[in-house]
Amino acid sequence: MRFSVASLAKLVKSSHNSFFLFFITCLAILVLANFGPAEQSLGTHIHIIYLHGAWVWASMGAFLFSAIFGALGLLTRKSSHHAWSKAFGRTGLFFWITYLPLSLWAMQANWNGLFLLEPRWRLALIFAITGSLLQIGLTLANQPNLTSASNLGYFILLIFAILQTENIMHPVSPILKSDSIHIQGFFLGLVLLISFAAWQIARWWYRLEPDHAQR
Repeated sequence: MRFSVASLAKLVKSSHNSFFLFFITCLAILVLANFGPAEQSLGTHIHIIYLHGAWVWASMGAFLFSAIFGALGLLTRKSSHHAWSKAFGRTGLFFWITYLPLSLWAMQANWNGLFLLEPRWRLALIFAITGSLLQIGLTLANQPNLTSASNLGYFILLIFAILQTENIMHPVSPILKSDSIHIQGFFLGLVLLISFAAWQIARWWYRLEPDHAQR
């Protein structure tokens, strides 16, 4: 990716309203996460679970779109598809990395300590490190086909690793297995709101691409 003063100035100039919308979205996420329905065993600590779970779902959604656009880019060779794959890949990584401290917060609140040997935590950390190194390498290489193929492969490996990883203390989909429609509905709404914030970040990354408007 080619950073330049002109492209950055163009991004800032066109993003005043977008930044305000993003700020409002983040504020709404924080407020909404504190008003979710309580759960019988976790009580108000469920609010942390809501945020931590929805955050990683938004990350997975961004990785999914990165893989989809990557596959489309390889098939169609359209530069816009490669650019969107790059944008969503970086957005997914951002939410994946920032999910880690939320995970630690959830551990401390619900387990009264940090259990860093939890397989899900180790998997998240490994993919955060490898994802960061991958995105740095792809930026330096600046090869659209390689970027799209790598983002597609990264998502496939991530899904495979998640399916193969056991849970020791981490429950399997506690929100989705809840009997409460209110809890599930609230969680879905939070996922959609965070995904909207992710979409805005991906759009910023895309706008940094040279001549994005003509693609």
